[in-house]
Amino acid sequence: MLWVAIIGLVMTVAAVALAGRRVLFLFRLATSGQPAPERIEYARANVGIGIKTQLVEVFGQRKLLKWTPSGVAHFFVMWAFFILLTVYIEAYGAIIKGAITGHADFSIPLIGTWPVLGFLQDFIAVACLLGLVAFAVIRIKNSPKKLGRDSRFAGSHLGGAWLTLFMIFNIIWTLFLARAAAINTGNFPYESGAFASGAVAALLPHSELLEQIALLLHIGFMLVFLVLVVNSKHLHIFTAPLNVLFSRRPDGMGAAQPMRSNGKVLDFEEADPDVDVFGRGKIQDTTWKGFLDFYTCTECGRCQSQCPAWNTGKPLSPKMLILDQRDHALAAAPYLLASEEERAGFGEDVLALLDKPLVAEDGVIHPDVLWSCTNCGACVEQCPVDIEHIDHILDMRRYQVMIESSFPSEAGVMLKNLENKGNPWGMSEMKRAEWIEELANLDPPVEVPIVDEKMPADTEYLFWVGCAGALEDRAKKTTKAVAELLHIAGVKFAVLGPMEACTGDPARRLGMEFLFNMLAQQNIETLNDAGVKKIVATCPHCFNTLANEYPQLGGTFEVVHHTQLLARLVEEGRLTPITPIEEKITYHDPCFLGRHNKVYAQPRDIMAKVPGVQAQEMHRCKDRGFCCGAGGARMWMEERIGKRINTERVDEALTTDPDTVSTACPFCLVMLGDAINEKKNAGEAKETLEVVDVAQLLIKSVKGA
Repeated sequence: MLWVAIIGLVMTVAAVALAGRRVLFLFRLATSGQPAPERIEYARANVGIGIKTQLVEVFGQRKLLKWTPSGVAHFFVMWAFFILLTVYIEAYGAIIKGAITGHADFSIPLIGTWPVLGFLQDFIAVACLLGLVAFAVIRIKNSPKKLGRDSRFAGSHLGGAWLTLFMIFNIIWTLFLARAAAINTGNFPYESGAFASGAVAALLPHSELLEQIALLLHIGFMLVFLVLVVNSKHLHIFTAPLNVLFSRRPDGMGAAQPMRSNGKVLDFEEADPDVDVFGRGKIQDTTWKGFLDFYTCTECGRCQSQCPAWNTGKPLSPKMLILDQRDHALAAAPYLLASEEERAGFGEDVLALLDKPLVAEDGVIHPDVLWSCTNCGACVEQCPVDIEHIDHILDMRRYQVMIESSFPSEAGVMLKNLENKGNPWGMSEMKRAEWIEELANLDPPVEVPIVDEKMPADTEYLFWVGCAGALEDRAKKTTKAVAELLHIAGVKFAVLGPMEACTGDPARRLGMEFLFNMLAQQNIETLNDAGVKKIVATCPHCFNTLANEYPQLGGTFEVVHHTQLLARLVEEGRLTPITPIEEKITYHDPCFLGRHNKVYAQPRDIMAKVPGVQAQEMHRCKDRGFCCGAGGARMWMEERIGKRINTERVDEALTTDPDTVSTACPFCLVMLGDAINEKKNAGEAKETLEVVDVAQLLIKSVKGA
């Protein structure tokens, strides 16, 4: 056995050296980027959450198990890596003990002869084989050659995936060969339990040479696989736990992250574009967490399959957005890591690679890719390894908008309106109170107090109306319905009226962080001066910004969405739906209410309490809901490529044959309403079909009107 030990040792040293060299290179590349101290600080301060997340996301495979059977297959293959480590301990122990004593009958101390372990090793190896078969079938069935861009594997490095499956297969069959040979030579540590190894042993002769060769083959394939893994997309085996550990909690959605330069939040009064990093213009501007995202992408395409832009024929694939940056980073890495002296000798081709812009017609990412994103969060929600695609997109947008002044022209009008008038439409601030007059003319009238410097002492909520809710005719119906419902329920509330300005969400999602800061600080000052503590908002974008992003600038308030408050009022009996609404209604989940803030139940709870309503879910709903197309400042940009996203969503809604489409967002109300009107004009939807807010359904039932 001495020759076996020598060969095994040489192979191991060589493989570990090659793998270690690659890991060091990847570490140096990642740390050459921008620092992200907030990630480390959060992980240190939330050890308990970190452990729980590892157990649920990594070991429990929560996200992957949503996708069966591929999730189940991956679960068993992953656990095979953990459990079969014991087999490698046994294999190395056998060759070392064989070289020393001449007998390869090694067993792990304490647990090494326990039949349960022998059974578990065989069971997980068989399950792994079945998982490989499932993976092969899934990849053949979903081959891009057959499905084109409808395949979630479109754009992935398919050759590397098949090579990895082949290598895992080699590891498993050599495992059974080595264990079966050890059974026949009497060196196997388990008297029972290893059912599969025992079955193979019955087919093999008694041969110590076969056992030795099988051990070397098994170890050899593992070592080759190790080198392969650190040089391929399967690096995620090692980096996924790290990426999950340093990801944002509870997920990479909700608040957009503040702009940072060298790890510090930018102060726009002192920031200098010539010195500070404004967003991401070159690959060097990426944080080490961004590089970790690159390394961790499994190319599974789950993000791509759920992306509304990709599903409607646009060039944005969240997967390819990450892979294109990764491939560019790896190509430029030798030069990025070079010393100043070495760079002095670089040719023009190398310098062009180093200076290649991230976003440009001839850049790493095409502008049409960047501006197709709606920030809906479907990619982040589905990614099993917690890649934060939206953070990448926002950083690139910030550089394009603030440094290059390069963005869709129609969005420029929106920015000017925000800066000059405090709303995206450029309407007078006095128009924000017109809906109040309409309520005052009702019989009986509904009084809506407007804050005059300070909130009245007996007022519980500030009703944040939002730009759409105050200025857009369809959204104003929601505003008036909510105000009436709060009045009926006896909830004391007030509004800011002309003092209210846009929260800044469209500016921030476009990438104009400076304007967002200006609007946010103005609003925070207004709210604090008025003594506001609790806010109810009808717009999910306002809700998300007020609740999750204003605290970044010192504005901390208790914020609820109107569906949350109305659901509670119905539950408490302060609002009682009486009049039946005999309609089939399908509910559309707003992205910034659902995926970004996990508010799924309350709108449905309200509808469930309205007599007569027949709720019918669309195929894509809740955490897999499909965007209306308005998020990410897309509301103010033309949609010139592919099918319109709102049309795609309405087509899906029409498959439920609804009488009404309901939602809980003014942007969704407008986008879906426009698409429904187009369908009516084309004779593809019934004339009575309309889209309404959940609050409109509730007031109709409560009032009986």
